[in-house]
Amino acid sequence: ESATLNRVNPFSYKVYSSAPLEIDGYQPAPNEQPTSEYNEVAEDYFATIGIPIVSGREFARTDDERSPPVAIINETMGAKYWPGKNPLGQRLKVKDRWMEIVGIAKNANYRTKLEPPGPFFYVPLRQNFGVQNSLLIRTREKPGAIMNALAREVHALDPNLAPWPASPLQEQIDEKSYSQRLAVTLVSIFGAMALFLAAIGLYAVMSYSVSQGTRELGLRMALGAGTGDLLRLVISRGLRLTTAGIVIGAIAALLLTRLMSNLLYKVSLRDPVSYGSALVVLVGVALLACFLPARRATRIDPVRALRT
Repeated sequence: ESATLNRVNPFSYKVYSSAPLEIDGYQPAPNEQPTSEYNEVAEDYFATIGIPIVSGREFARTDDERSPPVAIINETMGAKYWPGKNPLGQRLKVKDRWMEIVGIAKNANYRTKLEPPGPFFYVPLRQNFGVQNSLLIRTREKPGAIMNALAREVHALDPNLAPWPASPLQEQIDEKSYSQRLAVTLVSIFGAMALFLAAIGLYAVMSYSVSQGTRELGLRMALGAGTGDLLRLVISRGLRLTTAGIVIGAIAALLLTRLMSNLLYKVSLRDPVSYGSALVVLVGVALLACFLPARRATRIDPVRALRT
């Protein structure tokens, strides 16, 4: 579909260029030195990588060493240094060169999916050419077929030149996020084990409560309590224990979730859907754990129970 070049691939282990900035019309605070990371990219970069241009234009082939220096900034940089203004047409100075802002790109992730958006800008590769650049290809074909075709083209240009090993961008993303995904998996496993142990504990407590309250249950049956009454009685007692545990657990979760903020992606620390889902699961498990002891209570022989 499209292809482009850039100096640093997203989600790679390379380091982005960084430089102090001078912003035309921006008055920095005392002891503030505006800085930002940036990347050198070729034309069609944003279409290839999938970053929308929200205002202005993308780089063109005419943005070369013979044309005035230009730059594209992200939304965060525009909001920080030109609050309430349109950054298009404004200037910033990088390494003694003034650049005109010709486009504003949507915020994107550059290293990991969990990084907060910060100021970032792009400069044309034709105006800042380097010797170590990477080729990016957007295609609907299988990656293996594209890699083989690329190797043949490189070999046709120079039989002694071997292309650098290529890999799909998703593989690079998975590699960079492996530690976070592993941590989430381990937390999920430990959470499931804790839920299982809690269910066993609640079942044991309710079973013990039913066995100790046999005489009370028998008396209630003798006085006319039905099966449904006993079920509701035993289950309500179990749910009271569950409610106390949920309240304590919710308070602890609100206090401790900030320690797991580096594992959360597109989920807030107090996401109502997550807390609501956890509540439904906990209540469901509690009902299941209470049901068997409650059902056993309905099978008590009131005569034998009163004799004990």
